[in-house]
Amino acid sequence: MSSPLVWKTSRRTITIGDRPRVMGILNVTPDSFSDGGRFYDQESDDDQPRINAAVSAGLQMQADGADIIDIGGESTRPYSTPVDAATESARVVPVIEKLAQQLTIPISIDSSKAIVAEAAISAGAEIVNDITGLEGDPEMADLVKRTGVGVCVMHMQGTPQTMQDAPTYQNVVEEIRDYLIARRDACLASGIEQANICLDPGIGFGKTHAHNLELVRGIPRFIDLGCVCLIGHSRKGFIRKQLASLAEASAAGTSSHQFNPLAGTLAVSLAAAAAGAHLLRVHDVAETTQALEMFQACGAIPRQS
Repeated sequence: MSSPLVWKTSRRTITIGDRPRVMGILNVTPDSFSDGGRFYDQESDDDQPRINAAVSAGLQMQADGADIIDIGGESTRPYSTPVDAATESARVVPVIEKLAQQLTIPISIDSSKAIVAEAAISAGAEIVNDITGLEGDPEMADLVKRTGVGVCVMHMQGTPQTMQDAPTYQNVVEEIRDYLIARRDACLASGIEQANICLDPGIGFGKTHAHNLELVRGIPRFIDLGCVCLIGHSRKGFIRKQLASLAEASAAGTSSHQFNPLAGTLAVSLAAAAAGAHLLRVHDVAETTQALEMFQACGAIPRQS
């Protein structure tokens, strides 16, 4: 029998086990596409309330069953406005410092800037989630190697400011698989251990609605690369587009049922679980963990390896 798949961070080893692990999303930003402003008030000069609210949310995610908390201080939604490293650090570091003292699960920093990631690691983060696949900052790979953190390497076509202009692929699944293999090998060449690497095909980052659905159907092509495979689909636009008639009826007031992207997100979560995904990055932790538990009880999740 093969050994179970693991993901190593700077402080622990996460065993994937018999169902996907859940990464809870905690954005401390004014403009993230789904939860921007929830823990950030541009009109207030007092940071303490938003820090306390974000910490409470992180603790609740742990109570709801999250295996990891992923904290971000810069929106990467399509056409978002970049922020400088000082602003990003000021948003995330106080939250990480407080949560690191109280959580029993690992913290991930969602950033492509090495200086922000280093500050987050000093504050208690043990995973770096980099949407640029460690290509956006030449210092990032060395930081990951030196600190021994886990790292999530994602595919993105273009930048958040350009990625949805005209994303084009001949074969989206195979091209992204090739990219992730190349980035995995580049990480290994830089001295990062394979057990520390997580690969993410980057649903929603430089992909059309059709591309995103192809990637979900193609998940089996990403789970055999010797690394943990993360799927980040939560509340993304392709769900609304797929359920467009329901969303439009809800917006027009012609339906008695309000459109709720959670339903679509849970459906994709279960599809990903059935396809063998190792890690799901979601906003709605409680609902996701409960759905996975029931899905597993029905025998619908393949054994992770």
